[in-house]
This record gives sequence, C-alpha cells and structure tokens, in this order.
Amino acid sequence: MMGVGAVKTDSTAMLVAGFAGLVAGACGMAIGEFVSVFTQYEVEVGQMMRDLGTNDRKEKELEIELEKRRSLPNPLQAALASAFSFSIGGLVPLLSGSFISDYKIRLIVIVSIASLALVVFGRVGAILGKTPKMKSSIRFLLGGWMAMAITFGLTKLLAHSSGLDF
Repeated sequence: MMGVGAVKTDSTAMLVAGFAGLVAGACGMAIGEFVSVFTQYEVEVGQMMRDLGTNDRKEKELEIELEKRRSLPNPLQAALASAFSFSIGGLVPLLSGSFISDYKIRLIVIVSIASLALVVFGRVGAILGKTPKMKSSIRFLLGGWMAMAITFGLTKLLAHSSGLDF
C-alpha cells in the first residue's frame, strides 16, 4: 500500500494494491515456511536414519523413534500459521485505510495504525517466545518502518525518474 500511496492518491488503487499484496504476501510466506520446515523435517529424519543405520530392523526403530518424536516440525501447520499471521498483519493497514478518502490523512492513519500493530505483534511474539518484550516491540517497529520507508521511497523514486504519470 505504501508503494502505491507514494505515486497514486486514489484510495481504490491503494486498496486493490493492498489486497493484492496481502494475498501475494500470505502465499509467499506460506510457501517459504512450508519449504523451510519441510527441509528441516527431512534433515532431522535423515539424521535419525544415519544414527540408526540402514536395514529393515533399523527402519522399524526409525518408525518407533518418529512416533516418540511428535515434536518434529509439521510443514503444513507452519505454512498455515505463517499465512494466517501475515494475513492478520496485512489486514490492519488495509482496513485502516479503507474508509479515508483524503490522501495525506490516509497515509498518516495507515502508518500510525501499522506502527501500533507492529508494537503489539512484537509484544505478543515476545510473550509467546518468552523473550524481552521491549526489545521485540522495538525490533518489530523499526523493521516495519524500514520496510514502509523503503517501499514508499523506492516507488516514489522509480515513478519520478521514469517520468511515469500515475
């Protein structure tokens, strides 16, 4: 949304781009998470097989060991959790900008609400991960601000330097 907001004042274009970004981002996060966690799963199973050796008796032991280790990562669960989390996070700025027609106010509201959401998400992540809450919130906020600034600035620069009239 920040990229489109950098070059187009129309709220419809910004919302369509925001929705497209939400869907694309959620899909990208889910696929990336699935591939990453599935790879981790294969590495752990492979290591168990190497530890046990290779023969029929060892394969039975591997099955027993896999049953014991229900803690192995589940790629599908990780992908769904990632897509869901990204979607919730993406809905915050999308909904906050949906009802504001004035361009400058819409950008200010989107950045403000997204900033608040980043702090909240950082705190929730810290609580769930049992890590320092303030550091996590600040890390989320600064990362989000950097992403918004880079997206806004690069889009503005590219549109200006290419002479495109949006």
